Amino acid sequence: MWTIDRPERMNAMSRATLFSLGRLAREAQENDSIRAVVVTGAGDKAFCAGADMKERPSMSHDDVRALLDAYRSELAWIDQSSKPIVAAINGVALGGGLELALCCDLRVAAPHATLGMPETSLAVIPGAGGTQRLPRLIGEARAKEMILLGRPISAEEALRWGLVNRISPQDSSVVDDAIEWIVPIAQGASIAQAAALESIDRALDMPLAVGLRLEKMSYEKTLSSVDRDEALAALADKRKPEFRGK
Repeated sequence: MWTIDRPERMNAMSRATLFSLGRLAREAQENDSIRAVVVTGAGDKAFCAGADMKERPSMSHDDVRALLDAYRSELAWIDQSSKPIVAAINGVALGGGLELALCCDLRVAAPHATLGMPETSLAVIPGAGGTQRLPRLIGEARAKEMILLGRPISAEEALRWGLVNRISPQDSSVVDDAIEWIVPIAQGASIAQAAALESIDRALDMPLAVGLRLEKMSYEKTLSSVDRDEALAALADKRKPEFRGK
């Protein structure tokens, strides 16, 4: 589990936090023992309240441009990871915090969580992929509503819009709930999961015919796996498969 541990700043994303997230994602990619990752914020008030605005006054325009490039390069390690990454949204997820959650594969929200893109109220726009990932997830009209109005939405509204996958039960830990919810991932066939993520992510903006070809290429990676043989044997033996990630 990764925790943004800056509760005194509502877990705002400093430059150091951003680069730490990128480093952790790279390390997870190379670690075969990691099956899935849950990312959250310290405390119960904020997942991540966005960029750390205390850093901005001292930054030149070129500094900001370099930071935007860093957002794209570092968060790409999360967005493109072959390991499933789940955002446990334990409070407010605003601006860059919501953009971080959008890079994750799945999102679980606490009942009191609020999610929003307030950047236009600060005379800028989402700069860490929000204008691109948000409409792909919830549709153009809803994304424009969130970005242009800058109004945070509740967890219930986010669930209805498809922005989050699940709301944790009242008075429960969103992290514990997320971990329990993804047990099938932790116990599943990691090669197949990685192939499925690759097929979905690579083909997301492609024509259907191209996507079907990419799907076939990803499927090929599962055919010779030990886990596939184990799944077929377990099916024949009427038992639960024991996947090894091979």
